This record gives sequence, C-alpha cells and structure tokens, in this order.
Amino acid sequence: DSGSRLQEVPLEICCRIWSDFLCLSAGDITQKGYEKKRSKLIGAYFPQTPGKTCLFILRTPVTPSSSSRYHRRRSSGSRDERYRSDVHTEAVQAALRRSLVVQTSMDAYTPPGGGGTSSSQEGSISMEHWISRAIHGTSSTTTTASSSSSSTRSGGSGATGGRLADVLAQICASSSRRCSVLCSPENHSAPPDVTGYTNNTDGIQVERTPAAGTGTGTPRPSPRYGNAELMETGDGVPVSSRVSAKIQQLVNTLKRPKRPPLREFFVDDFEELLDVQQPDPNLPKAEGAQMVALRGEQLGVVTNWPPSLEAALQRWGTISPKAPASAPWIPTENPSTVKVAFNLLYKLGTKQEPLVRPGDRVALVFPNNDPAAFMTAFYGCLLAEVVPVPIEVPLSRKDAGSQQIGFLLGSCGVTVALTSDICHKGLPKSPTGEIPQFRGWPKVLWFVAESKYLSKPPRDWFPHIKDANQDTAYIEYKTCKDGSVLGVAVTRVSMLTHCQALTQTCSYSEAETVVNVLDFKKDVGLWHAVQTSVMNMMHVISIPYALMKVNPLSWIQKVCQYKAKVACVKSRDMHWALVAHRDQRDINLSSLRMLLLADGSNPWSISSCDAFLNVFQTKGLKPEVICPCASSPEALTVAIRRPLEDGSSPPGRGVLSMQGLSHGVIRIDSEEKLSVLTLQDVGSVMPGATMCAVKPEGVPQLCKTDEIGELCVCTVAMGTSYYGLAGMTKNTFEVFPVSTSGSPITEFPFTRTGLLGFIGPAGLIFVTGKMDGLMVVGGRRHNADDIVATALAVEPMKFVYRGRIAVFSITVLHDERIVVVAEQRPDSTEEDSFQWMSRVLQAIDGIHQVGVYCLALVPSNTLPKTPLGGIHLSETKQLFLEGALHPCNVLMCPHTCVTNLPKPRQKQPEIGPASVMVGNLVSGKRIAQASGRDLGQIEDNDQFLFLSEVLQWRAQTTPEHVLFTLLNSRGTVSSSLTCMQLHKRAEKIAALLAERGHLQDGDHVALVYPPGIDLIVAFYGCLYAGCVPITVRPPHPQNISTTLPTVKMIVEVSRSVCVMTTQLICKLLRSKEASAAVDVRTWPPVLDTDDLPKKKPPLLHKPSNPDTLAYLDFSVSTTGMLAGVQMSHTATSAFCRSIKLQGELYPSREVAICLDPYCGLGFVLWCLCSVYSGHRSILIPPSELELNPSLWLWSISQQKVRDTFCSYSVMELCTKGLGLQTDALKSRGLDLSRVRTCVVVAEERPRIALTQSFSKLFKDLGLHPRAVSTSFGCRVNLAVCLQGTSGPDPTTVFVDMRALRHDRVRLVERGSPHSLPLMESGKILPGVRIIIANPETKGPMGESHLGEIWVHSGHNSSGYFTVYGDETLQSDHFSSRLSFGDTQTIWARTGYLGFLRRTELTDASGERHDALYVVGALEEAMELRGMRYHPIDIETSVIRTHKSITECAVFTWTNLLVVVVELDGSEQEALDLVPLVTNVVLEEHYLIVGVVVVVDIGVIPINSRGEKQRMHLRDGFLADQLDPIYVAYNM
Repeated sequence: DSGSRLQEVPLEICCRIWSDFLCLSAGDITQKGYEKKRSKLIGAYFPQTPGKTCLFILRTPVTPSSSSRYHRRRSSGSRDERYRSDVHTEAVQAALRRSLVVQTSMDAYTPPGGGGTSSSQEGSISMEHWISRAIHGTSSTTTTASSSSSSTRSGGSGATGGRLADVLAQICASSSRRCSVLCSPENHSAPPDVTGYTNNTDGIQVERTPAAGTGTGTPRPSPRYGNAELMETGDGVPVSSRVSAKIQQLVNTLKRPKRPPLREFFVDDFEELLDVQQPDPNLPKAEGAQMVALRGEQLGVVTNWPPSLEAALQRWGTISPKAPASAPWIPTENPSTVKVAFNLLYKLGTKQEPLVRPGDRVALVFPNNDPAAFMTAFYGCLLAEVVPVPIEVPLSRKDAGSQQIGFLLGSCGVTVALTSDICHKGLPKSPTGEIPQFRGWPKVLWFVAESKYLSKPPRDWFPHIKDANQDTAYIEYKTCKDGSVLGVAVTRVSMLTHCQALTQTCSYSEAETVVNVLDFKKDVGLWHAVQTSVMNMMHVISIPYALMKVNPLSWIQKVCQYKAKVACVKSRDMHWALVAHRDQRDINLSSLRMLLLADGSNPWSISSCDAFLNVFQTKGLKPEVICPCASSPEALTVAIRRPLEDGSSPPGRGVLSMQGLSHGVIRIDSEEKLSVLTLQDVGSVMPGATMCAVKPEGVPQLCKTDEIGELCVCTVAMGTSYYGLAGMTKNTFEVFPVSTSGSPITEFPFTRTGLLGFIGPAGLIFVTGKMDGLMVVGGRRHNADDIVATALAVEPMKFVYRGRIAVFSITVLHDERIVVVAEQRPDSTEEDSFQWMSRVLQAIDGIHQVGVYCLALVPSNTLPKTPLGGIHLSETKQLFLEGALHPCNVLMCPHTCVTNLPKPRQKQPEIGPASVMVGNLVSGKRIAQASGRDLGQIEDNDQFLFLSEVLQWRAQTTPEHVLFTLLNSRGTVSSSLTCMQLHKRAEKIAALLAERGHLQDGDHVALVYPPGIDLIVAFYGCLYAGCVPITVRPPHPQNISTTLPTVKMIVEVSRSVCVMTTQLICKLLRSKEASAAVDVRTWPPVLDTDDLPKKKPPLLHKPSNPDTLAYLDFSVSTTGMLAGVQMSHTATSAFCRSIKLQGELYPSREVAICLDPYCGLGFVLWCLCSVYSGHRSILIPPSELELNPSLWLWSISQQKVRDTFCSYSVMELCTKGLGLQTDALKSRGLDLSRVRTCVVVAEERPRIALTQSFSKLFKDLGLHPRAVSTSFGCRVNLAVCLQGTSGPDPTTVFVDMRALRHDRVRLVERGSPHSLPLMESGKILPGVRIIIANPETKGPMGESHLGEIWVHSGHNSSGYFTVYGDETLQSDHFSSRLSFGDTQTIWARTGYLGFLRRTELTDASGERHDALYVVGALEEAMELRGMRYHPIDIETSVIRTHKSITECAVFTWTNLLVVVVELDGSEQEALDLVPLVTNVVLEEHYLIVGVVVVVDIGVIPINSRGEKQRMHLRDGFLADQLDPIYVAYNM
C-alpha cells in the first residue's frame, strides 16, 4: 500500500528528506532528529499504524530480460539529450566503474535487486536501509543475491561504494533504463551502448552476434519476455518509470551534497590522495563490433619434407656432402656435426659419469663472423639430443647484460660452453691463462667445437635420428623490458613446423642463395639462415656486423655477385646502404625476389623501405620484393608479407591518428596532419595459425575491430614455455581469449606475442608497437619507438651521434614519466645542445601531446651497447636510476609533466579554533601542558641573589677548590682556575675597567675572547665592576672578511662602550685585513687584558635590584637574524639553580664541556654553572678537535667524567673522524663506560640519525645508548629541556610526515610508509611550565596535537635587546596570553612547533611522564602548496639518494624550491644528481624542485652549533657567489 502511495509524495518533500538524510550521514544531525523531521514531512501521505515505522520504499520494477541491445532513435527534444547524457555519464559509468576513489574504506555492497528475477516483491527493500549500509558499513543481508557472475559486474551490482550520487545513479540506471543487463542471470553482456545511437528509421537495431566458427562459444538462451519495444512518452522517459524519473530529477539536484567546508580537518585517507584525472567523456573510444579470430591458410604437407631437421641435414649430407651450406666461408660437412655430437656425449667427463647427457643444456658462444662453426655446433647438439642455448660472446667481465645471461645459464643448469677456436683465444684471461668466471655466470667448462680438436667417432657409431617430437630442441634467450633474460624453450616439432610454415610462406626452393645480414644465433636470422636453409638445402651467405660497419654496401654487393634470390636485413642495413651507395656504379638487384625486413614490426621501418625503394628502383629493385615480417621470441614468426606476383596491386597503408592510438583506438587520419603514424602491413597470418588481438591489460578479452590490442597466436610453430618459469609461462603461453560474454573463443591456448596492433582489412596484420616499448602516461599509451622517431626528426644528422637515442619510462609519483637519453656528436656546443633539447621537447609535445620528464645528453659512444651495437635499453635505464649515466647536459621538465600532485591545501580563514574547552579537556583530549619539578628548598649558595656574591662566598669558604680546567689539543691541562684565583683576577679586571675604561654602572662591554679561562675571568670582572658583559666570538684569522663584520655588528647593536680582548686579537682588529672588511676607526676603545693592573678596585659593585640586567646573549639564528636577549640577575640565578637540580651538580662532581661559550646554554655551562654549583668544569674548545678528533672522548675517559655536554658538530666530527678507529682506541684503553649523561646542546629538532649512529659506533668503547640525549633551548628561554640524571630514558615516536605538513600529529608504527622518527628533547627543567598553543588563534591545544611550544619559567629572558625597540614583537614573544582557558599566566613563545605526549613511564615524583617532541622552527618552515614543510625532512630525503651527496640545504626563491647539494666526487657525477633529487622530492614530499644547485664540499654554511645557515646560502645563491659546479633550472 505504501508503495503505491509513493507516487503521491511531492518532489519537494522527497528532496527535503534526502537532504536531511545527507546531513545525518555527514553527522550534522542525530538519528532521532532525522526521524522526527522525516515523520513530520511524510506523515500526511503515510497514515501511521501504531507500533510500525514508516519506510520510504523503492520497488525495483520488473524489466524484460533480453540479450539484445536496444538502440533508440534520438528524438530532437532537449529533454532526451539531457536524459541521455545523464544516463551515460552517471549511470553507465558509475555502474561500470570498477574502483572509485572512496572517501571511506568500505566493502562492496550489492544493491537491492542486483540480480532481480521475476519475483520483484522479494527485491523490494528500504532504500534508506541500503544506502545507510553503504555509508555506515552496517552488516545486514538483502533477500536477493546477485546471480550474475560477469567479470565486469554491470548495472548496480558492481558498485564498490562511493559517493551517494553514484549510488543513486546506479539505482536510477537499474530502474529507468529498463536495462536487460540487470535482470537476466544468464546474460553477461555489457550495459547498453548509448554511444551508438543512429538516425535509422527502424527504431530498434539488434546487436550483431559474434561470427560463428570462432571457437566453442555456446548459443545464448532465448529471451524470456520477448523483444518488447521500449515505449516512451513524448519527452523520452519510459512509460513504466515515472517514479524513476522523479528519483532521477532528485539525483540531479543532489549531485553536489552540501558539506561544511572543514578543509582544516585532515583525514589522511582521502585528503592526501593524488589528483586522479577523471576520464574525459569526449575521448575517443572503440565503437566497432567485436573482432573475429583470423585463421591462416592450411599448412600444406609436401611429400618430400623431412620428418625432422636432423633428418634434413642427414639427407643433404648424403646427397651433396661437399655443397657449401654457409658460403662464402668454411664449408660445413656432415661429419663435423656427427663429431661434435659424439664428443659431447662421450668425451666430456668419464664413462661412468659423463658431463653431458641427452636432454642437458649447453651454451653456444660464437662470434657473429663464424656462422659455419655455429651451425656445426647447433646441429651437433641436436644430433646428440642435447639442448643448445645460443648466447652472445662476453667481451669483458662486466658486459652490459652479461650478468643476466649468466643467471639464465644458471637456471638452465648449463655446465659446458661450446665455442670456436678464435673466439676461445679472444676471451678475457686471468694471469694464469684461465678464463675467469664472468659476473653472474655459473662455472662452465669451455669446449672448442672444431674438427681438429675433436676425436673421430668409431666407424660403427651413428647418431640416432628420430622424428620431431615434443622434446625441447633449443632455448632462445630474450631480454625483457627490465633487463632480465628469459629462455624461450622451442620443441623439436615446433621448430620443424615453423620451418615448414616459413618455407611455404616464402616459397623457398632447393639451392636458392640467401644473403643474411642478421644475427644467426637468434630470431629471424636463426630461423631462416640456420634452420629453414638446412631443410630446403639452400646456400646462405652471412655478412657479419663487423664487416657491415666497415662497408655498409657489402650485402648489396653479395646479392649482385651471387644473384641471390632472398636477402634478410633490418631497416638499419637499408639506411646504411642508402648513405653509402653514391660511390657504387654497377648495382643490379633484379635477381631479388624477396627482401625480408626483420624489424618490419617497427612502425618506423616504413620510411627506410620507401627511401631504399626510391633509390634502388632504378637499379632493378621491384617494389613488391620488400617483405616486412613481424616476429617475437615467444611466438616465433607472427606474420610475413608474401612476395607478390608481378603486376599485383601494392599493399595498402594505414594513416592513423596518434591521438587515437594513445587511447588504444584506430582512427584513420589524413597524412597532412602532423600527429599521424603511417603503417605498412606485415602480411597475413602464418599458415596453420590462428590470430586475434586481446586487451593488453587485465582479462584477455577480444578487442573491437577499431581497437589496438596485443596480438596473440595459436599454432604449433611457436615457443612452448619460459624455461623453468611456470608462472610466467602460464601468463604468456597459455592465454585463453574470451568474448564480451566472458566465454573462451576456443579450447586451445594462445601465446602473447608482445606486439601491439590490429587485424586490418583483407586479413592484413598491422603492428603499431611493442608491449616492451609501451609507456602509459596519465592513462594514455605511447610507444617508445614513436618518441624516438620524433626526436630523430629534429635535425638528426647534425646533432645526435649516429641516431643513438634511448627512450624509456620511469615510475615517479604513481605514474610513468618519459625519459629521453641521446648521444651527442663530439663537436656539439652547449648552445647546440639546448637548442636541440628545446626543439625536441616542443616536437614531442606537439605531435604526441605528452611531456618529457627528463632529457639527458651523453657523450658519443658512452651508452651501454648490445652485442650488435644497438643501445642496451634496460642497462641505460639502470644507470640513469643509479645516478651512474654521467650525462653532459640534462633538462628536467617536471612542471609540465607531473599533473597528479595532490590538490594544494586551502586554509579556511573564517573558521576559528574547533575546540571546546571543558575543565582540562580540549576537543575531548587533555590539554597539552606539562611542567618540570619544583625548585625545592634553598641551599647554602642559593641564598645569594647574584652570581658575583656566590663567587665571593666560594673564594672565602673554599679558596683552593678548582672550578675550571682548560685542555689543549694534546689533552693536557693548559690552565686552571681555583675559586680564589678567579676572584682575584676578576677584581683586577674590574679595576682595569674603572681605571682605563672610566665605565659607569650598567655600561655594556663586549668580550671578544677565544674559548678559554680569560673569557670567564673577564665576565666576572664585568659583574664586579657593575658592567653588562656580551660574549662575542672572535673573528677567524683566516677568514676575516666574512667573520669580522658580524663581530662589528654585535658590538654596535649591543651598544658596547668598550671591547675587552687579548693582545693577539687586539692586533687582528686593527690589521690591514680588518680595515678592508670594516671601518676600524669606529671601534669603541679596545682594552687588552693580557697585562692587568696590580691594584684591586676600591670596592666591588653590588646591584641594587635583582631584576636589573646581568648580561646580554647574542646569537645569529639559522635564518640569518641577529637576536640579542636580556638576562636579568634573577633569571641567571634561577637558570643555574634549575640546571644544578636537573644534573645533580655538586662541588664533588666533574663535568666535561665541549661547546662554544658565546651564547645560549653553551655559555651558561662554560662560564656560570661551576661558580653557582661548585663542580669542576673540564673545558674543551671545539676548535681543538679539528687537530685531534679523539680529544673530547680521551678527556672523558682519562678524567673519569660522568656527565658531558657537546654540540652536534662535535658529535658529527667524532662519528666521521673516528668511525674506523674504534678498535685502535679500545686497544689504547679508551673507556666510556662511566659516562652517565652525554647531552647534545641544541636549538632544533633532535637529529636522531646522528645520535643513534654515535651511540652504536662507540658502544664497543663502553658507551651506554641510554646515556646519549639532547636538550632544547631557544631565544626566549635558553634551556627548556635537558636530560637529567634521574629521569626516565628519552622516548622515540613515529609520526606520519604527510600529516605534519597539515599541522597534524598522526602516530604510526615504526617502518610504516612516510613515517618520521621524533626523539624527545630531554626532560623539562625544574621550574619550567610548558603549554602547546595554536600559533594563529593562541588557543590551547589537546595532547598529541601539533602547535607552538610556549614556556613560563623563572629563567625566561626578559626581552630582546635591539637598537630598533620593536615593542609589538617584544610583547608578543615574551608576554603572550592564551585566548581562552588560563588567560592570566604570561607565557613566552619559543617560535618552535612541537607536541606533548603522556608516556607510560613514570618520573621521579611517581607521576606519568610527559614527553616534549620538537618538530621544527616556525620561521624556518616553508609554506609550499598550502602545506608546511620543514627543510630538514626534504634534506634527509635528498642526502639518501646518492652516495656522492655529502650535505644538502633547501630554501625557497619566488615560490620555487631550491635544493643545494654538496658533491663528493668527480664533476661528471654532478648532472647525475639532478634527476635523482627531483625524483625523490616528488615521491616523498609531493613537491616539484625548481632549481638544483650542485656545489663543492664546504659551500653550505654551518654555524658552531652545527646548524645550516640556509638564509646565508640563499643570499649567496641570489648574489651568484656559490661558484656552483652545475645549476639545473627545472622547466
């Protein structure tokens, strides 16, 4: 009843119900709210029965089942046009789309009525129920199951769950089209072809059934309901589907469901999916009928055909024993082959253990200039029933492809290699005269198969000659696209049948003369010149490749000399003859009846044929003589054009659109157009064979007549398997083509030929390319040969050396990218190169409509060669990918090629923080805040507010206690300071300042000292005098021009009224070099402290207020900014106290410090902590490690130090400098087992790779991995975290790098793709509170959410010290408040992104430990494509790409990403790095590199903390000061 009332529901009500339903599915309203709204809307149309819920029901109408396709006339109404396109684009496409880009991971669901039978009542089901199943994934079953077992599940039954519009469209398709596909269980045909509407007057066309005789296809069942005409109303909607029409209108209104634009919310599953290009409905599609398999002529049985090839040889040997089989060289006689057979079986190994038995495989290694010896050995093996494996002669141990050949020999179990005497002498030998084992080869016994080395067989011994059987006759090797080598096994019966088919096709007769230029060891050369020639007793004249190189006309001369009837050549040989023919007068080619073109399957061979005919037609060459053939190692000869009778019409040609070919369809085009491919046929199917074309990918379904497919052949005369590879054999040699209905067309298996093409009119075969050369770019297919032809057409003779161009594709970012590598002529200039390259790019883009990813030029004769001189493609590709190709010019064009990058992230500015705060929860998570332990009760020295007072107290109570010990590069103590000595010397400095400097309280003094004791004395002298010290790194004597301006800048910005330094540096500041760098006249007074006054000051200064300035801390950030911060006396004392508690530092302790003492934590540890805590500091200047890398570790070992501090540069120096010396150091007694904490002082994300390699490297010297940790500080707080002695071990987590780009933290497992390890930056110091806040909105973040680290602590800096006085920056960085939550506390913003995570560990107080993970500095991060990238992540990827890259730095320049790499290698490797760098950044970071700069080692500036100065590098790049080896601007 409710079903019948459904039609009463107005369309608007339906729309509102559906929009409510969408809101429910998006989670915008609750289930209860939805039901309330729905019952309100449809209450008037469905009177409620108490206790029953109303359902919105859709019934699947009963549709007639028929195997016919209906083709309606197109009426002129606009409604029909709209309806038709809707159904085509939405319904048919959605039903046939096999895998949608799904937004949620769902299983496939079968919609109701997917296999609807006549009982439509069973098929009715709640529409909402089914859709909600599809969206929410609830498991319930429908009453009807799909009974269609089609491979392309048609109609709605193939939906794998997707957008709601698709789901609805499928239902519309199933009901409104009245499509027979859905309803007939036996019908496996595709949905109605709505592209094929015609204007015929019949109204209905019946689909043509496939032609009979194509196999064992079963007749289709008769239609169940009869061919009822499809009645339609005036506007083109079927009568019986008014409900469906309504729903269809509904679909159109709901195509774009409204969703709140929460782009900020990052769901990895669909946001990061690459941009998948949607198929354009206007692209050409195959429209023809299904093709019919083509059968060749009957293989005629001639009475005198021998039963096997050995029998043919025996017959020939007995009829004319002295006739030359292979002229004009050594005549081969029958006894030779018998000798070889006898020696193989009986003279290798012992009588009991023969080395070779019948059925074993042996290698034939013969050069191209010895066909007679090869034939003797080949037939000797056949007579001995041994399987020959002909291979190339290995010229060196590292030949291109030789290793893969070795793998083939190993898999075939080859232990013996037959060769000729000359070849054996020419093989590479070791000093002892033995032939070395080639790379990848098994151990083989070399056996010279020449008469003089062979024993004569007994008179009564004859080889047993059998009829051809299914035993393997020989194995022919085949090189695959990836460089691997397979062996195609050919049986004796296949070999014989193939020879018979060739004899019949080519009309060979006895005593004909054949000139062969091809390689006789494989392929066409082997089949014609070695096998068929023996069967027909023909004379073969072989022209070796070496002779062709010297005299390209030699084959034409031999044809004239011997009046040869047949010549077997390649298009290359024709081309060479054309170039060289001018000198020749008396050439007559009228004797030729067949010029067999072995590479006729290359579409571009037609140009060679035309040019050759054009020139040599005047010399007697008849046009009908040229016979292209197509062949493949698996299917042997696929097709040959027969020699035509005189006067027959010449064969036709196909002029095809390249655009159509790239979409796999055949479209005839006019030859005027640029982007066409002219094809010649390769003749018809071989006798006794059946041929068809199947779809190259997926199920081997027969192609349509206007579709390009892979040619497949069914015949006896073909290879039978890949030797020893059952799985690959099944995929290639046992293919059963199926029709559109899914049934096989024959019970006999077909073999894939690896050739792409189609069967044209009159049964002629056309080949458009090879599967191996196929490159699928952006869903379109391109053939490598076509690209080569286009590139060669751009001034080939002027620029490309001998036309040597390699084209291949590499996979980058989930699509194939085209790479073109060409050899340039030796005399080419750089200008020629770039002109040619840019023209090639334009030509390929114009003709093929595809971008070239990389174009590389290499010097002539440097690409790896095949044995016959061609380019070894897979080896070239391998060298390119390994960065070992060494090009001399490279042009990358990623900007035009890479079109599938993820969409740029768009931030929504109007959306505020999506956080609701309840108590201590944000967004349902704990607020990300943590704190170090309390500072605890005050001890003796903690009662003093000022460090100067602490020093005076220590000088009184423990005057002889040593506070500082300075070591030199030899590890001996160069000077030390006790409490009293420090106090006395500081007093003298104070006196100097008062006497000579006439300084007032609060004046600023710059301390320019090398790392050492003097710096400490000067610092406390300033405090005693009431001055504010600023420590400044002295200029480097060898590099004054770049280091002195920084010193001058700090002195000026800090408003220093005087400079204190040593006598040596004093001279340096006034030297000639200094005056060239800066204006030395503007220095403030410079005081030399080497000779101090004897008297002490009248009285030591005591500050009036602890909040006054103690010292200024200046440092240059990695972005090149000079920032000075003010440290008050209160903050300095609190800082020292915090470190004392964390490190448990007492007067009895000793701490080794190998840090620069000029800023941050390094300065505090070097100068202040010892005075405050009383421990002894062993000071090791990092510069001394350059002279003695082991100095720091030796000091720790000898002084038995438990706690040490260093920088990343020190750690790196030890790792690189001592990596190979650990055993020597251990034997000399270096022991690190006492080290309890080894802390790296840093202001960056922990370098986990460096700390781990340091720990592993020195583990053998007793270093405990737990001891190594890092600290974290910044400008606003010089030390936020520091790994103490008693806290839990530092933890490491793995986060998704893609999520980090969207400012999200997503924890993943170790080793998962895109995972990035982050190590905790040490424990939070006592008295420090941390909170994670959103840098834009300043709201608190939840735990494990990425935000800016804010810090509140007693030792925060009190502000920036600057001459400009930028107040807004000051208040924002040092006194920020949260926008909600705790709005009272004043925080300092660190400018670093990070997150807090509560771990399972417990700290000293028994609470669960909160770990802080630093991700990177906000000011260093690069905003690219709307995402935040941290330079270190990209640099890490780049350094991994090639062994020669020692260091890398990245920065942005006008929205381009610039990558600078340091090269440790020869300059010829520089250009290898450009493609590798571009590839890795694309693959791992989805970014296109704009510029790659290759520089020498040491060009990337690194500061004393080991941090890269990327902005200095950027300035150097823009000012053209880097002196690069190579700069590549990716176009």
